[in-house]
Amino acid sequence: MTTEAKPTPIARSRLEPEAMPRRDFLGLAAWWSAAAALLFGFLGSMRLPKAAVLPSPSKKFKVTLPASLASGQSYVPPGRSVAVYKDGSQVYAVSTICTHLGCIVKGTEGGFDCPCHGSKFNKDGSVAKGPAPKGLPWLEVKHVGGDNFLIDEGKTVAVGTTVTV
Repeated sequence: MTTEAKPTPIARSRLEPEAMPRRDFLGLAAWWSAAAALLFGFLGSMRLPKAAVLPSPSKKFKVTLPASLASGQSYVPPGRSVAVYKDGSQVYAVSTICTHLGCIVKGTEGGFDCPCHGSKFNKDGSVAKGPAPKGLPWLEVKHVGGDNFLIDEGKTVAVGTTVTV
């Protein structure tokens, strides 16, 4: 019989932590991952009640025509897609949204030009050159007093409808 000496265990300090088995580590990592996923999901769902889009401006707006506006010349209010015309004592508004694909048309001396696909419109909004299928719509205008007018982008009127100042 041979006797072999058993290795003597190394004395561990009381302050030294025990080694964590691999299974315990993976189990804890799974629990923490699930908790983090639930927390981020909850935080994401808390954002849902808030609208993520900005409200659009009102379709009705008030405009004051400048005193220097010459007869037959258009006035485009800042931030709006409308051209307001004053012909003598008559006032009318034409939308500047192209009827082809919705681009904003640019005013010219002869009317309007669409920068996207080349449509041309006369000052009254009628189509001078396609591909626009129909003319620019005229919008409802109400006289409020003085040089102040109320324009409703949501209501179209028949071509030639004007308001007397």
